[in-house]
Amino acid sequence: MNRTGLFIALGLALVIGVAFGVHPELDLKLAALFYDPAIKDFPARLNPLANFARDAAMWVAWAFALPAIVALVVKMFRPDRPLLVRGRTVAFLLLTLLLSAGVLTNFTFKSFWGRPRPVTVTEFNGKLPFVAWWDHRGQCPKNCSFFSGEGATAFWTLAPAALAPPTWRPLAYTGAVIFGAVTSGLRMAFGGHFFTDVSIAGLVTFFVIWLLHGYFYRWPSTRTTDERIDAALTRFAWPGYRMMQRWRGRDVGPAPSR
Repeated sequence: MNRTGLFIALGLALVIGVAFGVHPELDLKLAALFYDPAIKDFPARLNPLANFARDAAMWVAWAFALPAIVALVVKMFRPDRPLLVRGRTVAFLLLTLLLSAGVLTNFTFKSFWGRPRPVTVTEFNGKLPFVAWWDHRGQCPKNCSFFSGEGATAFWTLAPAALAPPTWRPLAYTGAVIFGAVTSGLRMAFGGHFFTDVSIAGLVTFFVIWLLHGYFYRWPSTRTTDERIDAALTRFAWPGYRMMQRWRGRDVGPAPSR
């Protein structure tokens, strides 16, 4: 998560945004590589093995988040105990996942940016007109194409890669990028997303990760400690914990002042 990576991502965003904005038909040409005119469909989405691979990719991504999720849930029920996972790790992994694969995709763009998916446009035997990535005026009513939630989730594996030991970090980044690219390729093969949907999903996810990694780890003005996050979660969960203990006939007192 250094400036070199940021400059590369910004360059890719500029090239992809301009090229596919000026020539939106490039999205159609790339999608056509996965379309079979003979059956008027995207064959991959009819393939059970491809469907299993799609599901497995999401299982893999969520597996990386699972330790942080479990640690947070346990902390909410037992704030008197320290986090099972480092505080910054929990905050960094869960906030990046929530923002990139949740808030910015499913609750923002995919809900209000009406771009139809490839499988629904007229060029591929659908009923809706194709629109470029920048055009929010498409006729998709909900759960639309721009940008890809599954692509964002797959590229989110860059977040745990950023926490790998320094000697392993380049390999972890490479694996995360390959994983994100293959998963995104599957979404294109299914007719679920255009190239710009998955590539912009990856870039937006990277920017979210880069910013929050800086906030928690790199920038002196915002850098915090595992202990501070643990203490903040203790204070947050303590009222509910105290109420539960009172119901059991035991008062644990106010939250620790640490």
